Amino acid sequence: MPKFKPQYRRLLFIDREIRKGSYPNCRSLAETWEVSSKTVQRDIDYLRYELNAPIDYDPGRFGFFYTEPNYRLPAISISESDLFAVCVAEQALRAFRNTPLHARLLSVFNKIEDSLPDRVSVHPAWLDSRVTVFAEPITSIRPDVWETIAVAMRENRQMALRYAGVGRDPSERTVDPYHLVSHRGEWYVIAYCHRSEGIRTFAVSRALNATLETTTFELPEQYDEQALAREQFGIRWDAKERAVAIRFDAKAAPYIRERTWHPEQTLHDTAGNGVEIRFRTRHLQEVRDWILSWGSHARPVKPKALVSMVRDELTTALTQYTDH
Repeated sequence: MPKFKPQYRRLLFIDREIRKGSYPNCRSLAETWEVSSKTVQRDIDYLRYELNAPIDYDPGRFGFFYTEPNYRLPAISISESDLFAVCVAEQALRAFRNTPLHARLLSVFNKIEDSLPDRVSVHPAWLDSRVTVFAEPITSIRPDVWETIAVAMRENRQMALRYAGVGRDPSERTVDPYHLVSHRGEWYVIAYCHRSEGIRTFAVSRALNATLETTTFELPEQYDEQALAREQFGIRWDAKERAVAIRFDAKAAPYIRERTWHPEQTLHDTAGNGVEIRFRTRHLQEVRDWILSWGSHARPVKPKALVSMVRDELTTALTQYTDH
């Protein structure tokens, strides 16, 4: 084995050998790790006096053992603030409760919890009643579809997809999955669709079945995954990028100023303590929905297409109430 191993790996190894009940000693452990017996003895002393490991030596068996059979060496060292962060993250994990990700990540969190020492001064149980993360409504995903997508993306393999769009009959597609995106409670696969001969966005929850193909693919040189991070407003892509400007009145302005709504946004004060937000995007439909969510407190300024979209939606909605 390599000579220079980090000490923590050596400590974990020593702990594992002692728990096996094989009664290892300094010489046998030193030979395995190609270090001196004195180095192993220092490790044993560290376990005893720094980590309070209940280690004793059996002269009859010429080896070490635990006086407390259920003792387990903590695999990680974690501070109170780190523990708080982990527990809050576990709460946030509930946002993915209807996806295969939840079970996998929950398993990881359980392993972290199991590896913590019993003497941690902050117990995570109190967080259940004091910290809450409100998750958006989320869709359900078929585990077999999720696993197929994961393999297809990892190995750059084409995928046969049986897909049911909203209000449409299921159709068969062959796609090259490029990117996986989580957006407002839904997971989407951005992929090249061979039937449409272009890049399309597929909601994972609407995939009825997915199977791997033997054919592989290469990501196109012009594909820019960074653009996905910049375009935060949605996943329904327009043909071209547009400059957007939206004005908010004095009542909504404080809420607009306190958040970053778009990575490249700029804010400009307007008359009456209002604010105008400006950015560029390819997601006018999602921007329209966002404007509508602010009711009378928001008004689109440009582009003209966005102004028309908002006006038409409000006009149509108003007809629902004309009879009353």
